[in-house]
Amino acid sequence: MLVSGEIFAGYRIVRQLGSGGMGAVYLARHPELSRPVALKVLTDDGAADSRARFLREAKLAARLQHPNVVAVLDRGCADDRLWIAMQFVAGSDAAELVRGGLSAPRAVHIVAEAAKGLDAAHDAGLLHRDVKPANILVAQADGVPDRVLVTDFGIARAVEQSTALTAEGTVLATLAYAAPEQLEGRTIDRRADVYALGATLYHLLTGSVPFPRTDPLTILHAHLSEPPPRPTTLNPLLPSGFDAVIARAMAKDPRDRYPSCGALAAAAQAVAAGEAEPALPNPHRRGRILLAAAVIGLVITSATVLALSLRPAPAPAAAGIAGTPKPAPPTSPDDGPWGVYGGIAARFPNLLPSFPLALGYKGMYCRAVDSKDASTSVPLTAAPAGLATLRCDGDGDPLEMVAITCTTDRSARPKPHFVFGTQRGEQRWTKGTESGTAVWGDGETAQGYTYGLMVTFDSADRNSCYLYSFGRNEVAGADLFEKWWADAPL
Repeated sequence: MLVSGEIFAGYRIVRQLGSGGMGAVYLARHPELSRPVALKVLTDDGAADSRARFLREAKLAARLQHPNVVAVLDRGCADDRLWIAMQFVAGSDAAELVRGGLSAPRAVHIVAEAAKGLDAAHDAGLLHRDVKPANILVAQADGVPDRVLVTDFGIARAVEQSTALTAEGTVLATLAYAAPEQLEGRTIDRRADVYALGATLYHLLTGSVPFPRTDPLTILHAHLSEPPPRPTTLNPLLPSGFDAVIARAMAKDPRDRYPSCGALAAAAQAVAAGEAEPALPNPHRRGRILLAAAVIGLVITSATVLALSLRPAPAPAAAGIAGTPKPAPPTSPDDGPWGVYGGIAARFPNLLPSFPLALGYKGMYCRAVDSKDASTSVPLTAAPAGLATLRCDGDGDPLEMVAITCTTDRSARPKPHFVFGTQRGEQRWTKGTESGTAVWGDGETAQGYTYGLMVTFDSADRNSCYLYSFGRNEVAGADLFEKWWADAPL
């Protein structure tokens, strides 16, 4: 176990977030960027199969770059222990949220967003194999829909692999959500994840797993033999159309299920919207070979070695890079995570977080604010007039706060003019292909910040924006320029 303050693989450990059968996950600081990351470290380093699974997770997860999938930032081996670094985001998981009760529209939204990530993984040739509420992270912010990411591809498997990758007698799925063909050890495809996502939807709608049993054998038998449960039995207020959605998603025969997670999500969204309710499916009438006694015995003996997926503590949680929002004017309608402010975030993808509640460069937390009063937050759905502003609070070393203000019509802004005090310096700067002008000085704002640095940009993509940065405790503008802006990424 790593402790606070310890340096591991160059990362400074802040605290442990959670643990599971394969290892533990920690909040840590990036060695160069000082940004927080979720660092997953293998603990069972004596087991060759665990090490192989861990390496496979890193390799396969690195394929995925999607807004609804946790992405890997780095990976390696230190002190004979394997590790993976992922972006950290404050939030919770769907398993924690459902304990407090979820409305049907919110449950459907979470599943629909998770479906996007799972379909992207399937298109990349990767199956998850352990879809469940605990592996769906949810970040919440005022005024915008939940941000949803699928995490923990710890037992993920390439689609083209048809042979078992686990030790004989070991079941590496969570029984409550596992597809029948997965439990029987047969070849699986994306429809196994469709089944598990359907079971997850059932749980989010009702607050109960599909087959609530205490004995692993009876759970397995239910998945193989009992009809899919009807969510309206536990929650009579639900539209009856959800019964048909769950029945098809959790059909015993994969051929009877939805062809993709997105198709399942679309059907659930239609029911939630009050559209025509789908009819209960008519499953294929094919014979099913019952499990032999030897196989049942394996299940019983393996019940105690069910591999637990690494799951973070309820809050905060680990998440991955969520992709960069498409460039758009700040006042353009945008269904992305930053709403009408997506244009600003897209112009500074390495500096700003890609969605609210994520953390940007050096742990900055950002929000949309009134351009005339940076202390007043505004909804991401309300189009600003004239100027749009994102404010980010820093770690105080030396940056206390930065505000990026852009014209809503993308009109270029004039040469910077230092306000709030005395200008002490001016310099041209270059970062990669971008250039501009920086002016700095000292002055006090009404909020008690030391106003220090103003930056403008030459490129047509960013010349409509100003970047204002502030310190505290007599941090001079020259310090902000030399100790923060010099290394800040664009």
